[in-house]
Amino acid sequence: MDFESKIISREISQLLWEMDKTLSTAESCTGGRIAEAIIAVPGASKYYKGSIISYVDEVKMSLLGVDADVLAEKTAVSEEVACQMVVGACKALKTDYAISATGIAGPGGGTKEHPVGTIWLACGTCERQVTMKVEEDHGRDINLAIATNHAMQLFLDFLKTEPQPAELEG
Repeated sequence: MDFESKIISREISQLLWEMDKTLSTAESCTGGRIAEAIIAVPGASKYYKGSIISYVDEVKMSLLGVDADVLAEKTAVSEEVACQMVVGACKALKTDYAISATGIAGPGGGTKEHPVGTIWLACGTCERQVTMKVEEDHGRDINLAIATNHAMQLFLDFLKTEPQPAELEG
């Protein structure tokens, strides 16, 4: 894991500790790399409950509750599926927040509509999610590293918009 991910992970850790909130992940193409970045910080077991690695659509539907019609219409490489993965992870793992990733890391598997390097990231709660689309192909390993870093930064930015404990008391 790179230095940038470690810094972001430490910031996420501090915020989740202060907020007394929990996190899970739902990963497809990243295959656990986001979870690895989160648990790199000692004490992550206080807020990180686990991950569902949903590499195939069947698992996205059965464990995360992703709608089969959405998968058929939009494909797994879509903003809608990434958001449904967040909601599914929050529900299945009973967490306040979740981060998800779904896409095509490469080197094969790309299409005209979804070329290699297309990865949808999402994070949030059951009620509110934010998304980001990564679209550049730098080879499988770099695509996955970029997606992981972007997912962590997206979640950190999301957390910073959430009410903090001091704000809730006031």
